[in-house]
Amino acid sequence: MNKAITDGLELMPPAFATGLAVWSREDGTPGSATYADAPDAAFVPADQDFGGAIEIVKTEGIQRLRWTGETPILPGCYLRIRARVKALSGNMPSVRIAGWAGGAGGAAVTGVPLAGPSVALAAYGQVVEVSAIVGTGARTGVDLQWTPEVLYGHFGLDLTGPNGGAVRIDDIVIEDVTAVFHRKMMDWVDVKDYGAAGDGVTDDSAAFEAADAAANGRQVLVSEGIFLLADHVTFENAVRFEGRVTMPEDKRLILRQNFRLPTYIDAFGDEVLAFRKAFQALLNFSDHESLDLGGRRIELVAPIDMQAAVATEDIYEIRRVIRNGQFNCLPGAGWDTEVHASQASYSTADPLRLTAVANVANIPVGALVEGPGVGREVYVRSKDIAAGTIDLSQQLFGPAASQVYTFRRFKYALDFSGFSKLSKLTLTDIDFQCQGAASGILLAPDGNTFHVRDCHITKPRYRGITSIGIGCQDLQIDRCHFTSDEQQTPATERESIGFNVNANDAKIRDNRFQRLGTTMVLHGNGHLIVGNHWFQGDNVTDGPRVAGLVFTETNVKSVVTGNYIDNSFIEWTNEHDATPAMGAEFSFGGLTVTGNIFTVNDAAPWFSWFVVKPYGAGHFIQGLSVTGNTFKSLNGTTTRIERVDSSIAGLDFSRTRNVEFSGNTFNGIGQNTINPVTLEFNQSGAATNWVLDVSGYLPFGGWSREVTALVIEGPLRNGSGQTVFATPYVTTLDGAGNNLVRLTWPQALSGRVHVTARVDRPI
Repeated sequence: MNKAITDGLELMPPAFATGLAVWSREDGTPGSATYADAPDAAFVPADQDFGGAIEIVKTEGIQRLRWTGETPILPGCYLRIRARVKALSGNMPSVRIAGWAGGAGGAAVTGVPLAGPSVALAAYGQVVEVSAIVGTGARTGVDLQWTPEVLYGHFGLDLTGPNGGAVRIDDIVIEDVTAVFHRKMMDWVDVKDYGAAGDGVTDDSAAFEAADAAANGRQVLVSEGIFLLADHVTFENAVRFEGRVTMPEDKRLILRQNFRLPTYIDAFGDEVLAFRKAFQALLNFSDHESLDLGGRRIELVAPIDMQAAVATEDIYEIRRVIRNGQFNCLPGAGWDTEVHASQASYSTADPLRLTAVANVANIPVGALVEGPGVGREVYVRSKDIAAGTIDLSQQLFGPAASQVYTFRRFKYALDFSGFSKLSKLTLTDIDFQCQGAASGILLAPDGNTFHVRDCHITKPRYRGITSIGIGCQDLQIDRCHFTSDEQQTPATERESIGFNVNANDAKIRDNRFQRLGTTMVLHGNGHLIVGNHWFQGDNVTDGPRVAGLVFTETNVKSVVTGNYIDNSFIEWTNEHDATPAMGAEFSFGGLTVTGNIFTVNDAAPWFSWFVVKPYGAGHFIQGLSVTGNTFKSLNGTTTRIERVDSSIAGLDFSRTRNVEFSGNTFNGIGQNTINPVTLEFNQSGAATNWVLDVSGYLPFGGWSREVTALVIEGPLRNGSGQTVFATPYVTTLDGAGNNLVRLTWPQALSGRVHVTARVDRPI
């Protein structure tokens, strides 16, 4: 690059033959004294070495010679000033290239070097060349590094040393030597050419901005060095890093043209820091909706506090995406679980709060709460140290008024709990390698539409995805793969949970969950559980199985359809209810289970795929559809597909309504469950009362509340064998268990009937 050629810059001073009025004996600024008619200087027209030359007798301590013309100083442009000098007589001085630095308004710029290397004249008549290079970049070979504030210079030379000697000076040359520093003509600009020091101490923010402004579509090069950026820096142009950048946590580096993690890694040299700064830019910068990790693997030795990375944002609700990379959690102390035990009080009058919490300051937000009367997946949502209180993610079903609770804070690869609200964030095509050391993702306490898709969460230590509040509202998990670190552990001893939900409207679709302790724990309602495969078996023969899908609200208004549910069961509870006994509320209902594959192998015969467990008295089923499913037991027979866990409380079968079990297939099942059930009954001996046992088919061991159809097949006969035309009346709720049906005829008869009985009533 040569600015004299490309931009037509006038760099060369005039020859001395044109006159000495443009050659100052001071600093070259307007009004300074010149050598025109000076008694100690004259033009020599025919020097044998130089041709035309100026002859000066040194009379001053520093004898200056400056061109009064203004030589422009441009970022990225390097100028060499050179002159040939010889001593004629008298004392021989030293000589150096020198200049005066001018800034805006003609003011002198201070703090920059004004003179190049000094050369001593050693012999009369010997021609010596002196030179110096001036430019804005801190490059090897630059003698006068001038800051971007310098706009122009007055250049020439200085004679130093003893006075009284005479010297002759050839015409001074100023030439563009930028090409010496640029290896070839390139479509980039270097930040060093715009004043960046790269020493790790000097603030290079302004130089970076200046280089970017000058690039005008070309690439910006951050060459070798450590560059401190003490302020925000935005690159409008593409940037390439050979050197490294360091910034305060609250300052942002914005890369408009190549906003990708690999570029940030090149910039900061550390994968974790680079990800933090890239995420900071993503949430503080509107030009990009997604951060591409570029397929890079980020090695983690501790959780990433995602809110701390952003620093300035506590609430964020604009769609953003992080995609295409891997987080690899290296085992170590950074993932150790924090465990605290504290006395606290609980009242159903304030069911989402613990009060009088001992050592509340030590209990971390996001900790799992454990203790008597505490249901599954109850977390510390927030705390008030001054008040000594903790806000909970769920209500407690039955703790003592005051008791000791255990708080366990798991460590997650990506921890979003520092946000007070975070919505519309998508993680896609990311592999979380938790290595049995870390858990996966911790959600913010509030927010909606958090979306995890096409991700792998492999070997989480305790949890795959955790919600500590309602940041799971409308949670979406699509086409993800959760793989347990406890695959060789018996099912009943596993601690891992795939994910939990506290709010409404989760969409869980087309995922695979492999041998976790529990696949999902869902509070709220409006959930769609579609097309997933979860399996939780073990290598224990005839062993017990545990719940895979747990609903913890009574009226769930949810759909479970098209799933493959393997060696685990659906458990339906109300354990997140501070007053679990039936009150002024909807009871268990609003659930559709359809088109699923249920299988189990090597399980105890009392295993069932659908278990209702009330945590308080008086509950009943008021809307349940189990249709079109396939149930299959391998290597052993399962007694029945459904049951009530009445270890705390049973169901009120007198209120059962709107229950359907139909269109299901049963293989290796001891007793089919059907409602309504149509059965054929044969009465061989004449009797007035026919007692029909429909109990085995009725769901959950419920009552025979309705007979909706009765068809007589063939003739009815009395004790004499005569055909009789008669109609019985029906008695439901018959027998000690209220689960038989009685037909009472006007006389003793025998025959065959088909009866349709129901465990429920429509209202």
